[in-house]
Amino acid sequence: MICVVYKSSRKVDTYLFVEKRDDFSVVPEALMQMFGAPKLVMLVPLSKRQELAMADINKVRSELAEKGYYLQIPPPVVNLLNEHRKSMGLED
Repeated sequence: MICVVYKSSRKVDTYLFVEKRDDFSVVPEALMQMFGAPKLVMLVPLSKRQELAMADINKVRSELAEKGYYLQIPPPVVNLLNEHRKSMGLED
């Protein structure tokens, strides 16, 4: 299975995986509006890979099979100062 990866023009570190190049027919219109103009990043042969850098390859395969697309969003930003304060027993 080969998939195509696009980068969002509106959301930082947000990627859309689809099965066919330039075919966004299975992606909901609201998602495409939020995503903005897709910028081609790469073609990925999923059948030849065991893992992906920032996504669970099994989840990517599963969602591509079920929905026809996979949306990769960045993890939430961690406030290191707040985390340090909590580890020290200090409240905000």
